Amino acid sequence: MGREGRDGACAKGAPDSCIRLVPIFAGLSPSEIEEITSLTTEKTFGKAETIYFAGKSDKRLYVIHSGRVKISRLNPAGRSQIIRVLGPGEFFGELTILSNAPLPDYAEAVEPCRMCMIEGNRLKALMRNSPSIAIKIMEELSSRLERAETRITDISLLSADERLARSILELAGDRLEFDLALSKGDYASQLGMTQETLSRRLASFQERGLIGLRGQRTILLLDREGLGAAVGKMTGI
Repeated sequence: MGREGRDGACAKGAPDSCIRLVPIFAGLSPSEIEEITSLTTEKTFGKAETIYFAGKSDKRLYVIHSGRVKISRLNPAGRSQIIRVLGPGEFFGELTILSNAPLPDYAEAVEPCRMCMIEGNRLKALMRNSPSIAIKIMEELSSRLERAETRITDISLLSADERLARSILELAGDRLEFDLALSKGDYASQLGMTQETLSRRLASFQERGLIGLRGQRTILLLDREGLGAAVGKMTGI
């Protein structure tokens, strides 16, 4: 189980604490930062450790200081679908705070994580006193909803090749190579395909000279224009 306490950088409000780094708290005055810090508990989780299970009513906001967390759900057949992967400065667990419904998803540490947690009722009081925090949380939730709708559309309308090509271009950005942050199984889940399908499509892209593969997670962009053509006109890339 994770280790919890109030003696870390987050709880003390150090310059590198997640309270000072997370965008939803950006622009707050020193006294407001101090108030939030007083409500914060720090906790660490090991790689592959479950942070919470679906069906629970956790009533806490988690803010990531270091490490990455994957949020996933199970479909009726018991297959896991990764909803999103979060890193430093991002938050999760807000749904059980903003409603009385139990958590609909699972949260698991992709790698060792350190995060701060804010108890839900105290956060609600803070949001009432600091509307700017409430607005920033709603803006982030709106952005997540838009990304989720885009992913649903992609899975419904795009082929496996189109989804993979689009993802590679987005992950690469301006780089010529990058390392996958997830295992191939988790990456496949995020794209809405099986790991076997992902492996076949990656091999096909390599044979066509679109990408190069090095090791288990490194992808090299060899033909950016070719990948763009593989995405299809409907994606707008």
